[in-house]
Amino acid sequence: MTAIGEGEHTYEWVEDWAQVPDSESARDGWAHHGVVVTRSGDVVTFHSGDPTLMVFTPEGALRRTIPTALTEAHGMTLVEDDGVEHLWIADCGGKMVKGDAGYQFSNGPAGGQVVKLTLDGEVALRLPRPPVPEYEDGPYAPTWVAVDERRFGGSGDVWVADGYGMSLLHRYDESGRYVSTASGFNCPHALFVDRRPGKAEAELYVADRSNARVQVLDLDGRLKRIFGEDFMVSPSAFATYGQYLIIGELHARLTICDGNDRLVAYLGRNDEVCTVEGWPNMLDEDGNLVRTTFLVPGKFNSPHGMAADAQGNVYVAEWLIGGRFTKLERAS
Repeated sequence: MTAIGEGEHTYEWVEDWAQVPDSESARDGWAHHGVVVTRSGDVVTFHSGDPTLMVFTPEGALRRTIPTALTEAHGMTLVEDDGVEHLWIADCGGKMVKGDAGYQFSNGPAGGQVVKLTLDGEVALRLPRPPVPEYEDGPYAPTWVAVDERRFGGSGDVWVADGYGMSLLHRYDESGRYVSTASGFNCPHALFVDRRPGKAEAELYVADRSNARVQVLDLDGRLKRIFGEDFMVSPSAFATYGQYLIIGELHARLTICDGNDRLVAYLGRNDEVCTVEGWPNMLDEDGNLVRTTFLVPGKFNSPHGMAADAQGNVYVAEWLIGGRFTKLERAS
């Protein structure tokens, strides 16, 4: 294994951590999904090519698969309702698919959707498309979900980021009734409700990716502050461990911030790979997109989905042909 980071932010890089069964769809599928960790420590993510949830042990063994009607489990959020775990999934409704002419974007049959699933894959709730004028002509392509959970004293409200559609943020109540919409973002890719120790009140963090910053809102959707414009390039996912916020940046690194939103460290930084023609993949001698050969232990290519477990280990899914799952084991 390869060590990355330093001090209390030192990790062992576990390359090819997830034991995904080899298949043509696994090799050719353009991975573009999230990751969550359950209360038991299982890691749930999505197949690179098939509409299937995969459940792994912390050691990376495939425990089971769950078929779904999703096009892409782009954003995945784990919640608990009265002690029962559920998955909220933002399905952006489209996917890059390999055909005779190479990779082309293909819309799924259901379009953009947000669903709440049991851990067996059954639909518990489906949110309606937001009833706002932007969607009379514009696309709805939700990318992430965050919930102000009741178990933590929250309202139960559900927030949806339409990162790939109209760059809007939508609020629903816990029954799925539409409440309101907020604007002022450019690809709000990921969300999370921050309840880290020591915070005076919970806040909603928005990865405002194309603006290379994070916007922090109160739980009524009012802007409180903005940070990261001086040290981030592409915030795309969030995880926390203790007081620390780990931000997955699509452009090849993880960024760690402290409880005051200040930069602490980068992990696996790999600026050079983002300049490769065809990134996050590469071009073959005929100019066709193929899986990149520039993947090396200790350096990221395109972090997209991310989760941390109770021990502070971090699981990262990257955006590229064939996918890439890496575990960062926190040094003791």
